[in-house]
Amino acid sequence: MSAGDFATAGAQASGHFTVTQESKAPYPDDVLARLHADADAVIARYPQPRSALLPLLHLVQSVDGYVSGRGIAFCAERLDLETAEVSGVATFYTQYKRHPNGEYTVGVCTNTLCAIMGGDAIWDAVSDHLGVGHDETTPDGRITLERVECNAACDYAPVVMANWEFFDNQTIASTTELVDDLRAGRSVTPTRGADSVATFKEVSRVLAGFDDGRANEGTGAGDASLVGLRLAHRRGWSAPGSEQNGSTEHGSTEHTPDQAAPEGSAPSAPGPAHVPVDSARRTGSTDSPSNEPDEHPADATAASPAADSEKKGGTA
Repeated sequence: MSAGDFATAGAQASGHFTVTQESKAPYPDDVLARLHADADAVIARYPQPRSALLPLLHLVQSVDGYVSGRGIAFCAERLDLETAEVSGVATFYTQYKRHPNGEYTVGVCTNTLCAIMGGDAIWDAVSDHLGVGHDETTPDGRITLERVECNAACDYAPVVMANWEFFDNQTIASTTELVDDLRAGRSVTPTRGADSVATFKEVSRVLAGFDDGRANEGTGAGDASLVGLRLAHRRGWSAPGSEQNGSTEHGSTEHTPDQAAPEGSAPSAPGPAHVPVDSARRTGSTDSPSNEPDEHPADATAASPAADSEKKGGTA
């Protein structure tokens, strides 16, 4: 599509399902052959073909960049559905784009916590900077901007996502730099997750169920997400009932020396199941001493002089 087409789609079709005559044009033979081969692989995963509709819609987006008229017809044909049934699903979920999407979807969280931490200000500034509103695309076709209800990363508020990769603890300046870099074609590195941001079409193919080989890149969980787990390990906390027979479904509840509860501390309290910290992340070094988070002063008895003396067998 031309830049003018993106500008028209963004200005006139925000939030609406748009099936133009152009979008109904048949797929080229080679593209259609690849789609059928990929659809065969997707449909084979399900006992009922119609269950493959969600990944097939992502597959269509990986080719067209949105749910096109021809994509709807393709899904309906492969799954023996009416086009109205396919359209009904495509208009229900926000990850299915109803008009041509930009190469990068930038979502600014403006839900309660992110909003009061600066999300509303980030949205206003970036929207003005790009000259587009919610679900609208820049004229160059690079950025589609969205107000996101929640990015499920409240411990890093305010959060912005680019094609569903996390950019944590954002500011007006950092988000403006992010969208400028994406528009200029410069590589950007998410705070967590993959080492770079894939394009909308590339991500859509992954959502269709095709591995891009990047699942173990980067850090899967940051410090803020692991504080509670580490505190539970230090104090010997485990889930209720885990003391029975000395094990849980996750394994033994016995603690290694560096995880042992301080002598004389309070009895184990309900908390997270005993899960190794390493299992909470992909790769990376979030558990290294330099990244060790401080406990809240009001809840840090393990670090108090009295606790230290008890641990050593002395008195305060």
